[in-house]
Amino acid sequence: MLLSDTGNGPCETLVAELRDYPEWHRGRARYGVWLAPVFDRALHDYIRALRQRLSDLLYPSPQRQLHLTLSVCGFEQPTSVMDDDFTPAQLRRQIELLGRARGGPCALPLGPVDSFASAVFIPVGDPEGRLSRWRHALEHAGREIRQAAYVPHITLGLYRRKVAANDLRARLSEIDLPPVSLMVTELHYATYCARTHFGPLESHHRMALHSVTGCGNPLDPLAVE
Repeated sequence: MLLSDTGNGPCETLVAELRDYPEWHRGRARYGVWLAPVFDRALHDYIRALRQRLSDLLYPSPQRQLHLTLSVCGFEQPTSVMDDDFTPAQLRRQIELLGRARGGPCALPLGPVDSFASAVFIPVGDPEGRLSRWRHALEHAGREIRQAAYVPHITLGLYRRKVAANDLRARLSEIDLPPVSLMVTELHYATYCARTHFGPLESHHRMALHSVTGCGNPLDPLAVE
């Protein structure tokens, strides 16, 4: 449910509970996702100012790099035992299929700031179907772990207090549109520690659009907030 949907959207924000979730990770350490990193300095500056503007509502997230999530893979495991495990064989197949479908760099339009019940975000458009194409390729190698319909977005933060939907709409309506589009030049497979909220993303494979290379380094420092 989106705040912009005045008929069906949330009536207030949900406060995130920052705790360990053993019933979710069940002892597993790393959670994997495919993503597009945010490198543009102007967009970083815009988001930094926006987070400050909404700091009374949001938890700070100083270590989690800005990104657009492309597909949620699951917990890294050598073999698949639980329904949300993700194996090396699946990753290899995804790399192969995504490599065929990647195409060249692209610019994705950004919309006015919106919100889920749990988080505020910048919507990302897909007018040429690039995100759909990449997601379709990835899904051929493994079912995505998802509880709701995919909404392309850049998360700005999780809520730390409740606020009524009408009050939040009024605040967000005063925010200017993002100054630039999202330039996508690389796609990354990355993981994060399942026990740590807002922990850093570690990139294990970096796929340049038009060329592909392996990578064992963290995401570009420019993307660290």
